Amino acid sequence: MKSTDMEWERWGALDPYFGVLTDPRFRAVALTDDAKADFFESGRNHVMHVLHLCRHHFAADFKPDSVLDFGCGVGRVLIPLAHIATRVVGMDISRSMLAEARRNADARNAQHVELVVSDDTLSQAQGLFDLVHSCIVLQHIEIPRGRLLFDQLVRRVKPGGFGAIQVTLGLDSFPESFGQPPPTVAPSLLRQAKHQARQLLTVTRAGAQERGQQGDEAGSRDPEMQMNLYNLSELLYSLHQAGVRNMHAELTDHGGVVGAFLVFRRPV
Repeated sequence: MKSTDMEWERWGALDPYFGVLTDPRFRAVALTDDAKADFFESGRNHVMHVLHLCRHHFAADFKPDSVLDFGCGVGRVLIPLAHIATRVVGMDISRSMLAEARRNADARNAQHVELVVSDDTLSQAQGLFDLVHSCIVLQHIEIPRGRLLFDQLVRRVKPGGFGAIQVTLGLDSFPESFGQPPPTVAPSLLRQAKHQARQLLTVTRAGAQERGQQGDEAGSRDPEMQMNLYNLSELLYSLHQAGVRNMHAELTDHGGVVGAFLVFRRPV
């Protein structure tokens, strides 16, 4: 396993829900039944939004029969997808995340779910899919690997099928260079992004001071969580090479980390 893969296995073993959504409510030391319900409700809302984008911009009658969810984590998005499609494959580099996803899927009667360990060629995902999805995942993977994985994900979309892939592009802390850290500070990019995220997470919510303190204590021993920025031109060229001619993009902002959610259809 590469270093980032080992760190994500640690997230899966120590703090899996927070590893997926970095909100203090989802810390292992703070997770309540209500917070867990909100966690999975956010996944259901996300799936509804993805389907809305596909239907509104491309095909009003789109209903995926097969889905690949890359970086599925504990099943936040995977489970509502399994209530729609007849075959859903969840991939993650962390076996601990996959084990928790299996428990969550069984508890929520999510059938037709296959859970497999990811690699750089997606070798465990057999065949092509009506929908290939990945959100808040590639940002945590080193860019050379992530670019290759983006290509692999695009090529797993069936002709006539859809891709919905989110990537990170820049940091609000560098407006003078359009979100791109100057070369002189590039080595500190990860520390800068983590500092931004930490500032966001340490905001104490009303009535939750004790819980926030627990989260801070856990944060002092967190595994690494990289935040890498992709060149959108390179990714769009990959789509071009795959024959994609139409795409819808939504800009995203996670605590000052700016990205894009790319929704596209492969030609028949």
